[in-house]
Amino acid sequence: MPNILVSDPTLRDGNHAVAHQLTLESIETYAAAADAAHVPIVEVGHGNGLGASSMQVGQSLVPDREMLIAAREKLTQSKLGIHVIPGFATIEKDLRPAIDIGVDVVRVACHCSEADITQRHIAYVRERGKQVFGVLMMSHMLEPTRLAEEALKMETYGAEAIILMDSAGALLPPDVSSRVSALVETLHISVGFHAHNNLGMAIANSLAALESGATIIDGTARGFGAGAGNAQLEVLIAVMHRVGYETGIDLYKMLDAADLAERAIIPVIPTIKSTSIVSGLAGVFSGFAKHVDRVSSKFHVDPRDVFFELGRRGIVAGQEDLIIEVAQALSAGELRIEAEKVEA
Repeated sequence: MPNILVSDPTLRDGNHAVAHQLTLESIETYAAAADAAHVPIVEVGHGNGLGASSMQVGQSLVPDREMLIAAREKLTQSKLGIHVIPGFATIEKDLRPAIDIGVDVVRVACHCSEADITQRHIAYVRERGKQVFGVLMMSHMLEPTRLAEEALKMETYGAEAIILMDSAGALLPPDVSSRVSALVETLHISVGFHAHNNLGMAIANSLAALESGATIIDGTARGFGAGAGNAQLEVLIAVMHRVGYETGIDLYKMLDAADLAERAIIPVIPTIKSTSIVSGLAGVFSGFAKHVDRVSSKFHVDPRDVFFELGRRGIVAGQEDLIIEVAQALSAGELRIEAEKVEA
């Protein structure tokens, strides 16, 4: 079986779970533990990536520069990774300083149908001699052939691997297999997968991705991440080792890192809540969970109805303002989510 490259976004996706309030101490503590476990890539930053701290999607407690410097000092073996969405992150203001600090791996991400917007960022990272992966978010929203077309664009721009994100936790194993297989058959570069656990499928979906030819996989300590969380990294590593995949990660030290994360940086372990399930069924970005709960409470509406309406509209990350619009319309009686339509 092939060696699997593991990327750990505990300190990036996990920031969603605490409204982007991870402290410097938390970043330093976990980065050191992940490094000791020989995790290949440790991803750090605001939940929505470099340059995303804002009133709209949430302000970071710690600025990007300070987070990256703190992590860089603790990562002596692991590579330092970042998540970059063009539109949030600019090359001059955000990407250039991050690479100057010592970022090793840049994952340039976009909505799954918008690969065109990643060209300049991918090209710049290649010019700087750093490793660059393309990331297609909300991958449930395109059929496999269309995903492969978008991924191929990223390959032509210079991406050295393509990661499919199940950002809404909406996919089932056959869905993952068809999507990953389409990319593996089309591309000449590596394919990876990033799971969310809204429907309890994160580990199964990750294995389906590997069985379909993916060689890069994401996971977070205790599943720390948006909504119902990510594939739980320590479980994923144990399962991969059991079935014969090599990761280079020390399982005992990874278990120690996860225990430490639970004690020191994770206030509430992610669980599959009722709204998480609905978010997965509706195909809505997992990072919307806290926003939807807060806004639904304010307008005295059912958050499940909000999720289903957001899903009907095809809302994606960056459109958080529409959560308020939907809640207001539901509160005013202008929208009605009918159970029989939801089930259909």
